[in-house]
Amino acid sequence: MSKSSSRLPRVVIPCCRWWLKESQFFHLVGEKYIQAVRGGVGAQPLLLPALGEDNELEAILELADGILFTGSPSNIEPHHYGAEPVANDFNDSARDATTLPLLRAAIAAGVPILGICRGFQEMNVALGGTLYQKVHEQPNMLDHREQGEDKAQQYGFAHSIRFESDSILGAWYGADEAEVNSLHGQGVRELLAPSLVAEARAPDGLIEAFRVRDAKNFAMAVQWHPEWQYQDNRLSQTLFSAFARACQQRQQSRHS
Repeated sequence: MSKSSSRLPRVVIPCCRWWLKESQFFHLVGEKYIQAVRGGVGAQPLLLPALGEDNELEAILELADGILFTGSPSNIEPHHYGAEPVANDFNDSARDATTLPLLRAAIAAGVPILGICRGFQEMNVALGGTLYQKVHEQPNMLDHREQGEDKAQQYGFAHSIRFESDSILGAWYGADEAEVNSLHGQGVRELLAPSLVAEARAPDGLIEAFRVRDAKNFAMAVQWHPEWQYQDNRLSQTLFSAFARACQQRQQSRHS
């Protein structure tokens, strides 16, 4: 067996770029996503710095067997979807400049992609959709932000989701509904990007999962956090297993 055929699939994880102590910028990714890629997907995580247009998209896509777009405390700058800035909002322009073009290029190239929370929102915005900047302030909407002081409360089940009748994830999972956590303040507004198809919704109607219509490969995103204690959650395992299969198939096709 050749070395290339025996190695793990490589999953690229774009970093955030934050101003931290000692007046320096740091490029970083939450460890829970790294652990989920290594353990839940069975792949080698590769962190991509948030260099924006200085990243070589073609080289990244050639390297990647899959790409995971993670959650983050930061929000997408509102000008990307035609909205006005929000006072005291935490944005990450370097991440936006990295992930939005990377998403479009990855979909076009057929690289498997999975978006989580901010990554879900990035996919919608990158493809022409809009966001609520504060879902909890919208009439008849739930408060989707995390509740409680400790991780067990914050990442505990917050509400149910109902899969759409043609949901691929729902078919994989084998049920009409599931329970999920909820740790987001923003969400898909009235305009879901034209190339996206809703997969699941919260009780208030907010879209919680979608896929890319007619994608060349796995291209799905969820608003909740499947990476959290994924080993104990059947829905998380279902999602990561499907992503893993797509990454493995891309790896095999590129080295056959």
